[in-house]
Amino acid sequence: MTTYNLIATTASGIEALAADELKSLGYKGRTENGRVRFQGNLEDIIWTNLWLRTADRVKIIVGEFDAITFDSLFEQVKALPWDQYLPLDAEFPVAGKSIKSKLYSVSDVQRLTKKAIVEKMSSVYHRSSRLPETGALFSLEVAILKNHVMLTLDTTGSSLFKRGYRVEKGNAPLKENMAAALVKLTNWHTDMPFLDPVCGSGTIPIEAALIGLNIAPGLKRQFAFENWDWVDNTLVTQKRQAAEAERNNDVVLDIMGADIDQNMIDIAKLNANEAGVLHDITFKQVAVQDFRTEKKNGVLVANPPYGERLSDQESVRVLYQQMGDVYRPLTSWSKYILTSDLQFESYYGAKATKRRKLYNGALRTDLFQYWGKREH
Repeated sequence: MTTYNLIATTASGIEALAADELKSLGYKGRTENGRVRFQGNLEDIIWTNLWLRTADRVKIIVGEFDAITFDSLFEQVKALPWDQYLPLDAEFPVAGKSIKSKLYSVSDVQRLTKKAIVEKMSSVYHRSSRLPETGALFSLEVAILKNHVMLTLDTTGSSLFKRGYRVEKGNAPLKENMAAALVKLTNWHTDMPFLDPVCGSGTIPIEAALIGLNIAPGLKRQFAFENWDWVDNTLVTQKRQAAEAERNNDVVLDIMGADIDQNMIDIAKLNANEAGVLHDITFKQVAVQDFRTEKKNGVLVANPPYGERLSDQESVRVLYQQMGDVYRPLTSWSKYILTSDLQFESYYGAKATKRRKLYNGALRTDLFQYWGKREH
């Protein structure tokens, strides 16, 4: 079976989490900005798409080289073995980006890359220069950074954050892979209470339950590679069944999602049911200031509203103050709160043990971490 050079792409700031995931799956990864390089065959492409929680996509590196002229770009793209990946009728759009490079015109880079691939394919398949592009989708990207060109083929399709369980969403929902990253950045273990006090459509507690039960996050969705003629569907079925068998049905979880809005609680329950974890999470309508618990040594993860609009900022900062009043006394609990409001600590009323910069989409946010002292 062919071994490919692969990358798992990630949001900025969570590359190390994806690298840890790959390591736990048995792969040796090399972390770079926004991605982790690793190697694998077709089985590994299927397996990593099914299992990676924090990554965005799994891509095959078709080739990489340096180029500072369009002639050089054209000839080196044309020399790559495109016929090993693309059938005659492949639909192959070419996305592009160029940063700090002599070939800075992205549209020209895309056009020449496409032309070079067409020439190579036409030569191999003995066709005129027009290809039908009526078949399966093979999404390509030509990315140039400091004159270094990387050509990749996306095996995933829709980003890995699209797990397939979100029936409905609320306002500004957190992406599923970002929610999984927040859970993985905590000290939570399955024998500890877990709380999201502003759960919205339920993404964070659902991701915690998927992690706790060892459910592969990609089981509910389809991938681009499943439509490719060189991918054996029997192998895909075998890998899906093997992933399903990894579920741990013996663990009992104590996960709670709370929200002030009963409508959001109803939506969260629908999503949890679709994810197969409804009975592993307790959802309750409760306002932050009304939350009380006698439980010890828990973990709280929250993605409260950020108050990006000035009109919202005052009410959001009142919420941060309420959080501080309610959560500060829970000294055995570790609290992890994500917000773009860098004044958060002053309203919460305590300085964080640690802050970590993360990007929620294009938005810079900080994860304010308050580590608890375990009680026996």
